[in-house]
Amino acid sequence: MTLLYASTIFLSAFLLFQIQPIVGKMILPWFGGSAAVWSTCMLFFQLLLLLGYLYAHLTVRYLRPRRQAVLHIVLLAASVALLPIVPDASWKPAGDADPSWRILGLMAAMIGLPYFLLSSTGPLLQAWYAREEAGRIPYRLFALSNFGSMIGLLSYPLFFEPRLATRAMSLGWSVGYGVFALCCMALSVRGARLPAAMSTGAPATAQEAVQQGARWRWTALAALPTVLLMSVTSHLTENIAPIPLLWVLPLVLYLLSFILCFEGGGWYRRDWYLPAFAAMVPLMIVLCMFPLLLNEHVLLQVLFFSIGLFVCCMVCHGELARLKPAPARLTAYYLMIAAGGAIGGMFVALLAPRLFNDNYELPVAAIGALLLVFHTVWREPDVVMPFNWSGESWKKAIVFTSTLSVCLYVGKELLVERGINKARNFYGIVKVRDVGEGKDAVRQLSHGIILHGFQYQRADRRRWPTSYYGTASGAGVGMAASRTEAPQRVGVVGLGAGTMAAYCRPGDYYRFYEINPLVSQLARSAFSFLSDCKATVDIAHGDARLSLEAEPPQHFDLIVLDAFSGDAIPVHLLTREAFGEYFRHLNGGGVLAVHVSNLHLDLVPVVQSAAAYYQRDSFLVDSYSDPQTGVARAQWVLVGRPASIAHPERIRHVAAQAPRHSAIRPWTDDYSSIVSILK
Repeated sequence: MTLLYASTIFLSAFLLFQIQPIVGKMILPWFGGSAAVWSTCMLFFQLLLLLGYLYAHLTVRYLRPRRQAVLHIVLLAASVALLPIVPDASWKPAGDADPSWRILGLMAAMIGLPYFLLSSTGPLLQAWYAREEAGRIPYRLFALSNFGSMIGLLSYPLFFEPRLATRAMSLGWSVGYGVFALCCMALSVRGARLPAAMSTGAPATAQEAVQQGARWRWTALAALPTVLLMSVTSHLTENIAPIPLLWVLPLVLYLLSFILCFEGGGWYRRDWYLPAFAAMVPLMIVLCMFPLLLNEHVLLQVLFFSIGLFVCCMVCHGELARLKPAPARLTAYYLMIAAGGAIGGMFVALLAPRLFNDNYELPVAAIGALLLVFHTVWREPDVVMPFNWSGESWKKAIVFTSTLSVCLYVGKELLVERGINKARNFYGIVKVRDVGEGKDAVRQLSHGIILHGFQYQRADRRRWPTSYYGTASGAGVGMAASRTEAPQRVGVVGLGAGTMAAYCRPGDYYRFYEINPLVSQLARSAFSFLSDCKATVDIAHGDARLSLEAEPPQHFDLIVLDAFSGDAIPVHLLTREAFGEYFRHLNGGGVLAVHVSNLHLDLVPVVQSAAAYYQRDSFLVDSYSDPQTGVARAQWVLVGRPASIAHPERIRHVAAQAPRHSAIRPWTDDYSSIVSILK
């Protein structure tokens, strides 16, 4: 019977975390592909985990075994009736309003009940196991649960995503859930025959008596690692790439710390981890403050933040494990852990974007964890500190480390970030800064560490197309190739500073598609590309793909696709179906210009495969930087029918037929694998 308990708990944890990236990938296209979508999804999962743990706690405490079993079987049967999981198109957003609540509502409607029951399985079955196997401690089942979660997460980007379409994964998950429901029903029937009283095992010790008032510590020690997890994930996905592997890796390390701390093998040792913890906090803050320090060393950046997150989680979860109660109180203990996770998730996903104008949550959580952990340690009588230092020596060291961390961040804000206009919303952090002097004075717009356009401040240079949009770039070449004497119709996916408007002529029509309302505000208030433009200019707010789907054919001569945030790519704008929408809005001789410059991903074969599907030719334009004119190096792919382009020689003269890359499976709305295009 122990095997059935263990198998059911493992399967529930596997399904619980396997569904997270599946659902995230399903709904990302509807909400712009932002890193905040994943943060909001994580918040939903943490809230449902809290509700599941609350359900387990209340049913074990207030219901007799037979009523527990009947209630659980009814809910399991109802959840199976809701399968398979498919998002309802009525939840698609309209406009550019903050979609946080819409995402939460969509998730609740799509997987709410199944996820709720999966969340309750760990504490509920451990309570039943402790009642059935009196005197046996069930905390190793908690470690097994986290191991199942880790396998579920890792298997998605490494095995399932490269091989299966999203719908196939959804159906496979639904079959697995059906097996889980049957196993859980069998245990429910068996549990109904057990006596109501649960053995507590050994009597409470003096140390446990102290823990009676420690519920707030359980919650805080669970909340702070959650904030660190979500902050590190956001930092990596915004500044490296929004690939599932970078969603999954921090979460795997978070779960691994749970496994090691609750497995019971003494993996958490204060003399190892507390000094490392005290050292990693200021170092993580420095790298968070100055992300460009390791920008050219991606693996080193990922490694450093991964080690820092793991050390912080090991310390917090190690101290949490040291405070665990006897089995009689385990559901309350798990409930407080889940409450901490939900509080941390709400802080990052809902409060931080409204309270802060930059990524302050990572340093706040790191310093808070440092102070909380050492306060918890010092409360213990006769505690032995690392290096045999006295408690006073460690207090001085921690005060110094915390003060140094705060001073570093405050100093950065006062000195490095001085004079920068920063704003933050659901879609990220946008900064405007003035740099240079005299004729070289420019105003820059950036998202994360990536420049999204700049404008010279001198009147004679103000209308120069700069950054990635110079006349020799793919955008400039596409503009020339699609231009005739007649007024030109241009669609631009991604507004940025509005640089593309530098090409406009009287009588032209420019339509920009922009999902982030902050970008629209700054493009009009801080830059003059739009106000200087003599053409008719419209801005469609909301996700570009959804906007294009809702519009009649626009008959554009040129569509410029450059809607990337940081180095993150919105995958839904590069699928075969998305290219079908672009071609629907182009006239017969129209050109599609796709910006594919990326530090970490080779996007050329993705564009090439979509172009080939629609029998279009693709041309690669690789332009070089020119400091004299403010042009940055850029790589674009131009797609169109060469025979019908107004001036095909203008493309062939400066562009090469896109080289045939190693074949990749074409991306569709149902399938994409960013791992396959990593450089």
